[in-house]
Amino acid sequence: MTMWVFGYGSLVWNPGFEPANRVIATLPGYHRSFCMRSIHHRGTEEEPGLVLALDAEDGAECKGVAFSVKSGEEERVLADLRERELISSAYLEKDLEIDLSDGRRVTAVTYVIDPDHVQYCHLELEEQAQIISHAVGGRGPNTEYLYNTASHLVDLGIKDPDLDWLSARVRDLCA
Repeated sequence: MTMWVFGYGSLVWNPGFEPANRVIATLPGYHRSFCMRSIHHRGTEEEPGLVLALDAEDGAECKGVAFSVKSGEEERVLADLRERELISSAYLEKDLEIDLSDGRRVTAVTYVIDPDHVQYCHLELEEQAQIISHAVGGRGPNTEYLYNTASHLVDLGIKDPDLDWLSARVRDLCA
């Protein structure tokens, strides 16, 4: 059985493995949001940044990319994803059903926010922009994460008005 991984943020542009296949996909019941304070990759404990997470919401859906894992690489890919995504336990690893753009429905390893975790937040877009424009973490500036994700979604034809607004606002703040 093929292992699938659903990417909605940095996994879209940096999955960390060479997939067998990439397909645009939709995850029902969640939306993409800068709702996780980043204290490692895009911020510090003293000055947290923000990273994207999947936040559960009735009626919501998130378009992203489904990656199929090459046969025989499942254990390594899963171990690498866990090391990367579960660094602070703010994400929960779930096997969720996603709808591929070709009409298939598959189960994918998906990382969603734990709404009870201390790093979970719900901020207005302007506050998100202010934080993202200044934060820097172990993997670089928070702005880089935002710009890479937003531009790759545009390239894939995935519309995300919040990310588009944030990209423009953060560019203004950083000018």
